[in-house]
Amino acid sequence: MITVDFTLPESARGVQEGIAAICSRYDMDYWQRCEAEKRWPEEVWAELAKGGWLGLAVPEEYGGAGQGLLELAVATETLSASGSAGGSAFTYVLTPGFGALTVTRHGSAQQKQALLPKLATGGIETCFALTEPDAGSNSLAISTFARRDGGEYVVNGQKIWITGVQRATWMLLVTRTVPAAEARPRTHGLTVFLVNVPEAVAAGRLSYRPIPKMGANTTPSNMVFFDDLRVPAENVLGEVDQGAVVLWDILNPERILLAASALGGAEVALRVAVSYAREREVFGRPIGANQAIAFPLAQVKAKIELARLMLYKAAWLFDRHLPCGAEANIAKLTASQAAWEAADRAFQTHGGMAYSLEYPVARLLADARIGKVAPVTEELLLNHIATQVLGLPRSF
Repeated sequence: MITVDFTLPESARGVQEGIAAICSRYDMDYWQRCEAEKRWPEEVWAELAKGGWLGLAVPEEYGGAGQGLLELAVATETLSASGSAGGSAFTYVLTPGFGALTVTRHGSAQQKQALLPKLATGGIETCFALTEPDAGSNSLAISTFARRDGGEYVVNGQKIWITGVQRATWMLLVTRTVPAAEARPRTHGLTVFLVNVPEAVAAGRLSYRPIPKMGANTTPSNMVFFDDLRVPAENVLGEVDQGAVVLWDILNPERILLAASALGGAEVALRVAVSYAREREVFGRPIGANQAIAFPLAQVKAKIELARLMLYKAAWLFDRHLPCGAEANIAKLTASQAAWEAADRAFQTHGGMAYSLEYPVARLLADARIGKVAPVTEELLLNHIATQVLGLPRSF
């Protein structure tokens, strides 16, 4: 007998309540200021660390809560829905998602002992470096190369759109240890390293340059350069040349967590739009009484709920070590589409006032738009569904 239960487990409900309690002390104006000033939300981050919310996915023996990706997704969604929206909610993904979750799954005993307790408390932070200027979404075509030299690897190359380097103690760096042209199969020859960012910067072997952005400025993104960077062999995360296994366990959670971030952003935009539609009166009645306003907002609500079902399913599958690639991609696609439609409808609902920075609509629109192209474009998500789910021929 198959039982289907759509009730969130008690652990996830506790996360919802705990994150919401923290965020209730920070209103929309707070997040507007963080974006305008291009600053990390230090106050919220400190409360998340103090409350143990950064260690949700860290096993209990290392000082964490021993929870999974579902709880991380709920935390990200709740943070985003509080008013931070997608851009600021990404601050949460960098360390609990990229760092703690990946080291828990693929770290050596030594790596876990050294990193997980500090990741659980926020004592150290992480970033993730994959994308390159000449590879883009074709991750297997990266050219940053790590050459073995005795007990170390020497890394040269560059990355782009790497978020959070400024604060990170450790970078999860994806390299080639077999050139892409020689790899058989194409997934062979990838290796993931743990790079100590402050040490590499101090040695002059790692440098970065911030990229000016139209939004999501609470988390700066960067060009990153590696110049004969030496990384100890014991800093390999997983196995040499078998980094694709680690990479998939980063990319699927990334899609799921950023879907959660987008979903929360959609909730914020819908809430802002509905509030304005109730209060704004034209021709003697609230504009929300007009079906031209009400029906599109109702459609957004339906799409949010549908995206949430796939988001939770994808996280649930990952936590059970079951295939979740299709679900992760569908969750990212539908949540990002819901976020964009919600922000666009919020803009239209506000009319000309949406263009004023006195309202949060412009920030919500910028945050929602990036979700349709990052960390993977909508077209490539559709391509995955077409080829891997429907079995259609590849276009490349």
